Amino acid sequence: MDSLWGFLDTLNGIIWHNYVLYVVLGVGVLFTIWSGLGQFRALTHGVSVVRGKYDDKNDPGAINHFQALSAALSATVGLGNIAGVGTAVALGGPGAVFWMWMVGLFGMALKMTEVTQSMLYRNTDDPENPHGGPMFVVKKGMEKMGLGALGSAIGGIFVVTLLISTITGGNMFQAWSVGEITENYFQVPSVVTGIILALLVGMVILGGIKRIGAVAGRIVPLMCGMYFIAAVVVILMNIGQIPDLLKLIVVEAFSPSKAEGAFLGGTAGYALLWGMKRALFSSESGQGSSPIAHSAAKTDEPVREGVVAGLEPFIDTIVVCTLTALVILSSGAWNRGPEANFVQPLRAVALDADGNGEQDLNGDGVPLWTISQVGMEPGYSSLPERSEDAAKISGKFRGGETVFVIVEAHINGNSGLKLHKVTGTAVVDQNGDRVRVEWPTTTGSAFASSETPVITNGGADLYVDYPGPSLTGYAFDTAIPGLGKYLVTLAAWLFAISTMISWSYYGEQGVVFVFGESKMVSFVYKIIYCVAIVVAAYGFIQTDAQLDSLTALGTGVMLWANIPIMLIFGSQAMKAFRSYFKRMKAGEDQPHEAPPIVDVVEGHDVE
Repeated sequence: MDSLWGFLDTLNGIIWHNYVLYVVLGVGVLFTIWSGLGQFRALTHGVSVVRGKYDDKNDPGAINHFQALSAALSATVGLGNIAGVGTAVALGGPGAVFWMWMVGLFGMALKMTEVTQSMLYRNTDDPENPHGGPMFVVKKGMEKMGLGALGSAIGGIFVVTLLISTITGGNMFQAWSVGEITENYFQVPSVVTGIILALLVGMVILGGIKRIGAVAGRIVPLMCGMYFIAAVVVILMNIGQIPDLLKLIVVEAFSPSKAEGAFLGGTAGYALLWGMKRALFSSESGQGSSPIAHSAAKTDEPVREGVVAGLEPFIDTIVVCTLTALVILSSGAWNRGPEANFVQPLRAVALDADGNGEQDLNGDGVPLWTISQVGMEPGYSSLPERSEDAAKISGKFRGGETVFVIVEAHINGNSGLKLHKVTGTAVVDQNGDRVRVEWPTTTGSAFASSETPVITNGGADLYVDYPGPSLTGYAFDTAIPGLGKYLVTLAAWLFAISTMISWSYYGEQGVVFVFGESKMVSFVYKIIYCVAIVVAAYGFIQTDAQLDSLTALGTGVMLWANIPIMLIFGSQAMKAFRSYFKRMKAGEDQPHEAPPIVDVVEGHDVE
């Protein structure tokens, strides 16, 4: 497994090179200018369309605009907003939030363009079951150029990237995150969580896009409203910090972040990397996934659904991700202090290849390093009691917690600084008595150097790791004990279920593109999708770094496939955009009276 994660890290280093991020931002700026600041159209006209003022039951499609937006949002407003933002802030610092805002702003233009393209080229042979997405855009678009075979090949490549992202970010990331936070708070084994999730998701996705749209239309407003209220309460409790935090976000987007507490610090480029990477994962801007859901909308105006889609990055990134980031920053969860202190300090020691004898080198001259404490064998230390303040938030050590010390050694390739985390596992016996911490023996990460690592603060500080959604839960608990435990766990379940049902549909449309309308193939795909949920929760993913490797792969490969398609057919989307609003300005296609909001939410206005 180590070789797999190493390969993914190497591949992601290429996929997520800084130049790739600049290109994505550049394309967002291009379509922002080309559309005449189309984000404004999304926030005005798009809201009217979602409200049902332009819905027509005679138009081709399966669901109304609100349900299409909800289905797409159920994939984007998910654990990326809870776990992804926590990862971005924990690793990239406050500056990462600024770059998330930039992705949200320019992502609105990306989303409008890619959805308009898909609506122009969607397949409506069966008006009640339309198909769309970048794979249909490039296939049908290139057929018009006399390059049908090339279009089909590129469409097939996109489908491969779509399926990679479906299984990684749309499925396994969600299952692991819910399993992790549920086990952390309630000691329910992750595999049990995975089985329950698989059953719930399976019952929904077997009903097709209409059931997905109906479920999403109910879950998304509920979960967003609930999360919004809780986050605002926590922010109001720390309102005095907000002005300084907003200033810090902007300043550290362009300057190095200093190390403090559990935060290792980093360069401005590191903040850009994490902010953009997590925001692109959360909002899916330019990824080509959302157009698949929007293509099911009932409309005969492609641009109309495009401006509806522009609302997604605004809601997902500008609103929900910002709320999460401010909760984490204002609570101090990102740069929290140690939760326990060693009486006998720790030190890093070098071993020989067999793990015996200090300061011996293995055959290649690189030490095997581990953690040592006086009176204990190398690789083990005592497990001190949690401090009183920490115990109020998280309780006493139960065993199985991932803990870490901070080591100063060689330059950390990720952050550009010399600090590294070294993680161990807390061990508690059946009586609840603290036993020890088990530390790894490794030549990797912080120990891949002939420099002698030095544990900071004299080796006295012990931190507890809160990967993914657990950091957000910890932040809520810091403000109101128990809020993170119950609210964030419930939100994680709702967010994950909504995301997985939408992404299952995305993957299914990719399967349809390759294999055609086959009920058997679609059924087998759905079974595999549900099995992957259990596999992820069972323990395939172990750490935040592995979690990032998996999700970064899925998001990155789709960007590489979809951005060229957007650029090739972008002029057609912009031509349609200008034509539509010219007609609207001339008074054509006036809105009708908005139907009752309940009918819009339940889709009755187009039945």
